[in-house]
Amino acid sequence: MTENKGKNSNIELIRGDYKVAIKKLAWPMMVSMFLIMAYNLADSIWVAGLGADALAAIGFITPLFMILVGLGNGIGAGANSMIARFIGAKNTENANNTALHSLLLTVIISVIGSVVMFIVLPSLLDVMGAGTAKAAALEYGNIVFAFMIIFIYNGVGTSILRSEGDVQRAMYVMAVTAIFNIILDPIFIYILNMGIIGAAWATIFSGFLSALVLLYWMHYKKDTYLDLSLKNFKYTSSIIRGILNVAIPSTAENLIFSALGIIENYLLVIVAGTVAVATYTAGMRLIQLSMIPLIGFGTALLTVVGASYGAKDYQKLRNAFVYTLKLGLLVSTVMAVIFFLFAPQISSVFAYGSSADLAPRIATLIQIMIIFIYAVCLGMISAMMFQGVGKGFTSLMLTFIRALLLEVVFSYLFGIVFNLGEYGVYYGVVLGGFLGGILSFTWAIFYIKRLISNYN
Repeated sequence: MTENKGKNSNIELIRGDYKVAIKKLAWPMMVSMFLIMAYNLADSIWVAGLGADALAAIGFITPLFMILVGLGNGIGAGANSMIARFIGAKNTENANNTALHSLLLTVIISVIGSVVMFIVLPSLLDVMGAGTAKAAALEYGNIVFAFMIIFIYNGVGTSILRSEGDVQRAMYVMAVTAIFNIILDPIFIYILNMGIIGAAWATIFSGFLSALVLLYWMHYKKDTYLDLSLKNFKYTSSIIRGILNVAIPSTAENLIFSALGIIENYLLVIVAGTVAVATYTAGMRLIQLSMIPLIGFGTALLTVVGASYGAKDYQKLRNAFVYTLKLGLLVSTVMAVIFFLFAPQISSVFAYGSSADLAPRIATLIQIMIIFIYAVCLGMISAMMFQGVGKGFTSLMLTFIRALLLEVVFSYLFGIVFNLGEYGVYYGVVLGGFLGGILSFTWAIFYIKRLISNYN
């Protein structure tokens, strides 16, 4: 009886007051993302002690790793959006079937992805200009990509929990990954003397523990609102298409961000060498900490928008979008001020070992790049709204214009054509991001107005 009450309260939450739902759904995601980014940062900090080449190797693998994470997040976003819409329409049968279809896609894509990455990774690193960091990047990357299914399953599983409003347990799963990775990194890297290979195995082992937790809850204990028993699976091509309508664009968006990271690294190698890549890698991982609230708000909005869209309550959809955007801009301002004023202190986490000379460069990067958070706010909140209503390809197109068109073009112009070096690359990312964010927000407002007008 208690479990049923808990399940029903989660469903009532996403169907109820949008302000309450956004806040309650967002904070566990913020905690989760803080822990995930903390362990990414811990990776960088501990690996930095191995030297600039090892840190640069992480920088070259990170955009490719985002592809892996993007696969899981893409399927998860597609399932989250579609399940939330079915819950909003009170169609539990199709909600269950959608969750099971997302797990089927997880297995298929994981196997294919691992094989492909094993084959193409050496060539990709050559194209990216890894140079002296290639050997370390291969050691780290081959291990991580071989166990792709762990990360994709974790991404999809936590999205299924969030789609039914069970954000706290999704947070616990991500916390397991982060906490164990932070603990295991120094043990594997230094105590066991495994170097950068140790960082990879620490990531794999912590992810595996999270997968075990998900398997226990969803497939053994079976105390979720959604019933993932095989008896509820009935292959339906329209469900596959519905998931992929969001999953493909969402995954492609992560590919775009990965491509952006590869291109920015390449431009930085041209203008300032691999030291600039190490600086950019460390600095952006610190800045990403400031974006945690935006990720929490955006993920909460996706679920609320999906349920509102399924119930055909378009006015609530609009109000939820505007409310989330206001919260995002307010928090972005606070984060921008903190990171700008305390950039030297924040960057000091890298002021040790052979990477100590990077700290002043990282502080300068933070003070230039932190205003990029406003562009992220406009772009991310708008993208999540489009994903929530199943318009994944609109979100993809806007991301393509913002990242691969505007940010890359301006980075090239300022960094190479205007000969402003690595700082020019940073200026280009900021300006391109702002223009793209404004475009995304404008498009979102027009779409919602048209949705309300057509319904009335």
